[in-house]
Amino acid sequence: MTTTETPVARTAQTDKAPAPRRSRRRREGAAWVFLSPWVLGASVLTLLPMAVSLYLSFTDYDMFTAPHWIGLRNYTQMFTEDPRYWRSVLATLTYVVIAVPLQLALALAVALALKSMRRGKAFYRSAFYAPSLLGASMSIALVWRALFNDGGTVDRLLGTGGWVNRPDWALLAVALLTIWQFGAPMVIFLAGLQQIPAELYEAAAVDGAGTWRRFTSITIPMLSPVLFFNLVLQTIQAFQVFTPAFAISAGKGGPADSTLFYTLYLYDRGFVASHMGYASAMAWVLLAAIGLITAVLFKTSRSWVFYANETEGGAR
Repeated sequence: MTTTETPVARTAQTDKAPAPRRSRRRREGAAWVFLSPWVLGASVLTLLPMAVSLYLSFTDYDMFTAPHWIGLRNYTQMFTEDPRYWRSVLATLTYVVIAVPLQLALALAVALALKSMRRGKAFYRSAFYAPSLLGASMSIALVWRALFNDGGTVDRLLGTGGWVNRPDWALLAVALLTIWQFGAPMVIFLAGLQQIPAELYEAAAVDGAGTWRRFTSITIPMLSPVLFFNLVLQTIQAFQVFTPAFAISAGKGGPADSTLFYTLYLYDRGFVASHMGYASAMAWVLLAAIGLITAVLFKTSRSWVFYANETEGGAR
């Protein structure tokens, strides 16, 4: 049996059609109301300063006179005429290569030890995490300087003299402060370890796999997404380290520029020498370098990061 739609029915449907659109618009309006504080904060506190910084990087600006447009002069001077800039790059790269792997290795070792503990796990987890909350402060950095200074605790115990006054050892003292703050990646590693099914270890033990074989064949592959996350996060943070180097070297980057990290030299150019245009150019180069290194890490992750929910064909 066929039905015939009357003109009255079509008129009623036409009158009801805009209702869903009005409801969707009301929901979108409510969403924008809730998002507006974040959008306003991101625009005023992040995007606008970034745009101003990008403009200043092409100018000669000393914070006291109007910016003067000089094109790429700051960038060419940075790469071709400033030897201290390249010493800051070398010090930063050396610090990243030393601090990040050692910090992650220590965090993973402590997380493995905590996972196997039956008593006191919450206490030790909190105790090991505490340095991550305190380590970035200026007060801890000053305490660290006192420990590694001439006549400090390390000098009295090892008889090696003050590390912070020796060009070959000063950077290592700063790196040790970062390594000591392994609590945050340790907590993330511990959460990842607790997600590995115990059946995998039991099956491997039945097959005769030893501790090392279970670690390399089960723990590392299953933990690789967490390891990758920690690697990216800690690498980005390491490139931005400032407070420990500033406190330990008294803001000079010494001795002999051995702790002249990139951010410390950027601060020196911008707020000590009043070359704000040059400092802005350095900031944008640092942003581009961190973005490039992060992209390389993501590219290489395809060959060593294993995701358990991958399809059988290996597609991500």
